[in-house]
Amino acid sequence: MPGSRWATLGALVASLTAISLSSAPALAAPSFTAFESGQVRPLAISPDKKLLFAVNTPDNRLEVFRIGTSGLEHRASISVGLEPVAVAARSNNEVWVVNHLSDSVSVVQLGLGGNTGRVVRTLLVGDEPRDIVFAGPGGGRAFITTAHRGQNSPIDPQLTTPGVGRADVWVFNANNLGSSLEGNPLNIITLFSDTPRALAVTPDGTRVYAAAFHSGNRTATVNEALVPDGFGPNGVPGPSTNFEGVPAPETAIIVKYDGGHWYDERGGVWDDQMRFSLPDKDVFVIDATANPPAWISGAQGFFSGVGTVLFNMTVNPVNGKVYVANTEAFSQQSFEGPGIYAGETARGHLHESRITVLSPGSVAPRHLNKHIDYSTCCAPVPNAENAKSLAFPQEMVVTSNGATLYVAALGSSKIGVFSTAALENNTFVPSTTNQIPVSGGGPTGLVLDEAKNRLYVLTRFDNSISIINTTTKTEVGHVPMYNPEPDSIVNGRRFLYDASLTSSHGDSACASCHIFGDQDDLAWNLGNPDGSVVADPGPFPFGLQDVIINQPITNPIFHPMKGPMMTQSLRGLANHGPMHWRGDRTGGYSEPSAQPDEGSFDERAAFEQFQVAFPNLLGRSEPIPAQDMEAFTDFMLQVTYPPNPIRNLDNSLTPDQQAGKDFFNGDIVNSIASCGGCHVVDPDANPGADFPGLFGTSGGSVFDFQTQLFKIPQLRNVYTKVGAFGLPDIPFVFLARDNDHMGDQIRGFGILNNGTVDTMFRFFSAFGFSDQFPNNEDAIPFTPAGDVIRRQLEAYVLAIESNMAPIVGQQVTLNHNNGTVAGPRIDLLMDRADLGECDLVAKTQGFLHEVGFLYVGGGQFLTDRQILPPISDGVLRLLATQTHHDLTYTCTPP
Repeated sequence: MPGSRWATLGALVASLTAISLSSAPALAAPSFTAFESGQVRPLAISPDKKLLFAVNTPDNRLEVFRIGTSGLEHRASISVGLEPVAVAARSNNEVWVVNHLSDSVSVVQLGLGGNTGRVVRTLLVGDEPRDIVFAGPGGGRAFITTAHRGQNSPIDPQLTTPGVGRADVWVFNANNLGSSLEGNPLNIITLFSDTPRALAVTPDGTRVYAAAFHSGNRTATVNEALVPDGFGPNGVPGPSTNFEGVPAPETAIIVKYDGGHWYDERGGVWDDQMRFSLPDKDVFVIDATANPPAWISGAQGFFSGVGTVLFNMTVNPVNGKVYVANTEAFSQQSFEGPGIYAGETARGHLHESRITVLSPGSVAPRHLNKHIDYSTCCAPVPNAENAKSLAFPQEMVVTSNGATLYVAALGSSKIGVFSTAALENNTFVPSTTNQIPVSGGGPTGLVLDEAKNRLYVLTRFDNSISIINTTTKTEVGHVPMYNPEPDSIVNGRRFLYDASLTSSHGDSACASCHIFGDQDDLAWNLGNPDGSVVADPGPFPFGLQDVIINQPITNPIFHPMKGPMMTQSLRGLANHGPMHWRGDRTGGYSEPSAQPDEGSFDERAAFEQFQVAFPNLLGRSEPIPAQDMEAFTDFMLQVTYPPNPIRNLDNSLTPDQQAGKDFFNGDIVNSIASCGGCHVVDPDANPGADFPGLFGTSGGSVFDFQTQLFKIPQLRNVYTKVGAFGLPDIPFVFLARDNDHMGDQIRGFGILNNGTVDTMFRFFSAFGFSDQFPNNEDAIPFTPAGDVIRRQLEAYVLAIESNMAPIVGQQVTLNHNNGTVAGPRIDLLMDRADLGECDLVAKTQGFLHEVGFLYVGGGQFLTDRQILPPISDGVLRLLATQTHHDLTYTCTPP
């Protein structure tokens, strides 16, 4: 080793010690990127009850507080991965943190008294990990939920295979993590559900419960082409016109599986039109002591009918019953608006907030708001009914005697307090006397310290911790954590979640369906028969021609009765034009349309048209005030999509993906344009915009062989819609292929506006994209060679570009004994940073303070302390491998 490098290293170590003692000024923090990840277990307490741990999700840190008689004293702030959402204390000085965006788990070692801490190991796990518990022999096994995909997972996600579980639980021996870079799991348990979220452990540690997140409610949609023409008993439910007498378009219909048959809302049977079944496995039971740990087989290994969206779980330490915080969706109820013309409406009754009690052979849902009279709507807020409501239950804790349960109500800014006996027997009476308001708003996490009669509550709206006196049921303290979010995010977040403000009943908000700003993976028929027909201003980049009958469309409209539509994500709205599947939330009425921000391309004007949803759907007496809607818009237009977990970390494509991309951007396939001609993918489009890039749409609308005109949709989240395999033959709509019954599936909805198309392969098998369509000889041939093209197109779309490069969030920890295995990953992170795909930072612990390094290219790093000069990559690595200054590298958003 050249002497100059050793000399530089020695000087660096001395400087680190000096700045740790002197608190030298740090450089300014970078701009903020909003992902709005849902917190799962954001608080934990040390076994000796002396330290409280909190994930600081927006600042990507673990905060450590000393618990004193007079409150909380901040001791340390430790950088972990991006978007930490869960924390668990393994001992008084070892804490594990789950990093949702980084697909990692940080193992943190604390110094004396919790005054310092450092990441000593970064475990690399599957996509979007959410929760962690310790169980098994001596509590020595760590269980972590992740999606069944991700670049760090060794498992083939089998994205094109029917009947595959999409939920993984990674299990590590916490005492022996293995020598590989990512850690050596004892097992990766795949469960038969969609992406998982919460975990819970029995008091003896022998069983772990794992819950699906968007578990569904056994609903699906029947494709419009399979529904007999017309409305009425055998056709589309509901009236055939709106109140003006304008005929409604024929649409798909929503059906529900009861374990043997598929029924519509009127009781009609649709078994012949469905080619799969939904077993609705919601909560799974894992044997934590088995070698390796495993999902228990048979009927004892799962619970069904628990809920639609499952947030959190806890176990009663005395009787062993499991409590599951959830919401249940009533998505077969049709229509928004007052319900005058149709005689029915879903207004004010979308999801019910519940706690479901599980015990062997029993699933007992308990509606937390059984005081609500859903037959009436919509009293001004505040009102007495609203005041008693608890919306979106999150984390729960139970007292050691098993008698009392506390639950955080995210959408009500309150803590609900329940007698567990009354909850189990359903004899509780909703009352404000058993609720504790928290000043910060948006509670997500709870920790109970019974010896001190204290309940600690993480409040997401203001990124703080409330301290509750459990004897007086009052808040006695409120401790803010550092928050890098701009005011526009902090001020606007409330309007996504706050059901007490946005609904008369106090239990509905935009987050009822847009879970953490995303989607609920359900279809809803939320047309409004009491609404009027309005013109569709487009734009229509390819003109308007019904290519089936070869006639121009001269009067494009939005009919208010649109039929079932999948809930769309509120992420990534910026720079993507009008909103909703049809583009019917649009600024196109006020001015001519032109990129990037005029007319129909004005996303701010489009989003503000959602004002009507507050009275017509959520059941508020009137729209929210204009300044509140402005704040909501400011917030929502900043939330972006995460990186695509299917695409290689070096942003390369596999040969099949590349071939698919080449065809995607090649010849015309539907007599109008190429795939990419409609679904524009250009990460550099509108470079002056706050969020540049187009990812599947330029905002235009088109005739696409359906009964209505639709906006060309973005494609960034197609990979999340895998798992509903099975569709009957529909002549002249799709080419005939694999139309047999596909058996049990994990979800009821696939792709397209109504979720009826099961796979991208099926979508690319559309009759209109094939050479079987008249005058379409250059399209995809109906041959084995054509099917190869369809598979390649499918592979590309599943790995399609997104706002963030795949490397964003990825991590590695370098220490004194893993230089050989960590080196190539550090090289990868630096290579991607050199290309501008991320800002690479490295963090280490000095004597008293953390020190950071920013990669600036050319193999050089700048420190975040103004007194230190740039240092080379080689010297920085020596700092970790030769001096025991463990160094964690993270690719952050550029």
